[in-house]
Amino acid sequence: MKWLRRAPWLIAASMAAVGGWLFFAGHRGALTAPLAGAMAKNPELIARGEYLTRAGDCGSCHTEPGGPPFAGGRLLPTPFGSIATPNLTPDRSTGLGGWTFEAFWRALHEGVGRHGELLYPAFPYTSFTRITRADARAVFAYLQSLAPVHRSRQPLGLGFPYNLRRGLAVWRAVYFKPGVFRPDPSRSAQWNRGAYLVQGPGHCSACHTAHGAWGGTIGAPLSGGRMVAQDWYAPGLGTRVHGGLQGWSTQDIVDLLKTGQSAKGSAFGPMAEVVARSTQYLRDDDLHAIAVYLQSLPPQQARMSAVDVPGAAASNRRGRRIYAAQCADCHSADGQGVAGVYPPLDGNSAILGPSGVNAIRAVLLGGFPPATAGNPRPYSMPPYAQQLDDADVAAVVSYIRTAWSNHAEAVSQADVFRNRHSPTE
Repeated sequence: MKWLRRAPWLIAASMAAVGGWLFFAGHRGALTAPLAGAMAKNPELIARGEYLTRAGDCGSCHTEPGGPPFAGGRLLPTPFGSIATPNLTPDRSTGLGGWTFEAFWRALHEGVGRHGELLYPAFPYTSFTRITRADARAVFAYLQSLAPVHRSRQPLGLGFPYNLRRGLAVWRAVYFKPGVFRPDPSRSAQWNRGAYLVQGPGHCSACHTAHGAWGGTIGAPLSGGRMVAQDWYAPGLGTRVHGGLQGWSTQDIVDLLKTGQSAKGSAFGPMAEVVARSTQYLRDDDLHAIAVYLQSLPPQQARMSAVDVPGAAASNRRGRRIYAAQCADCHSADGQGVAGVYPPLDGNSAILGPSGVNAIRAVLLGGFPPATAGNPRPYSMPPYAQQLDDADVAAVVSYIRTAWSNHAEAVSQADVFRNRHSPTE
């Protein structure tokens, strides 16, 4: 990477960079007493832990496709290479069977492993530190109630300098401040519940806040960010001026999280999996609390504007023709879509990100909302990677991003080329 060649001192700093993305590993000590039997057999505590584990979407990362739940092994892409997630089942030699609750709490709250090692924050303890001790106890009880699965941990496979754990001390000093969520007494109980779920178990900032070169969050919380390794853009979650969800109502947010589709748009890409595996199972009161909290986020500064580039007029005409031929039957000529069936494109936050990456990938790969209990047979968008070349995709995406009330930047053929050959996860 170019930034690694800027100066020798960056090598030391790069030891910290990996901390923003990779999981913990290592074996150097004790604290191996099992969970107290009373906790492991408390059905109410276990049920509460299962609910919170779903709220945290732990199963998505810690389950390999087709593999046993929570047994790890799923390869996650990062800017520093793909790594396999660890085993969360209570197997004593390869999972959490040898962990005490105190060790588990320290990992969530402080980002320190059971043997005293600093944890890599792609295990998102920067958010999980907000989880209350009581909720952490419930999550641990649920994980310990699972059937043990013996599955050896795959090596991290990191080269120098990313395999040097001591660099995390620098990263933590800059990007991590431990602290359990404290309710704001000036806010309602509903607002505080939503804030807790978003900031803590839901760890929404992991995707919806921008990350710098070292993997730490930068900029305003929940104001949107590029998911570099997956090559998607997670829009800002504010509903006020220039927020990624500007104009969304409480019900719009609840509908999207519950069913994967709302009057304002559909969940696709990485968010589709979040809805399918996590948010559709949340109680309605919790979904409403999340929506109330998101609606309180402050307005954002404008970051996008339409750009006039050489050949823009010709490209716009070409994009309009392609849209009329390929898109208008579903999304309508005025970009309003069909309520409850095909999402609108006019004002759609999913396609108005700063880079246009989401719109490009949707055209190339198709759009596939999740199947949920509230929307078991969603309508999907077919991929056009084989029908449209890079110039066609650039033209139609640029048209969509600048038509109607949209005022985002046009995209180039080079943008399309990069995304045509980027990871699909």
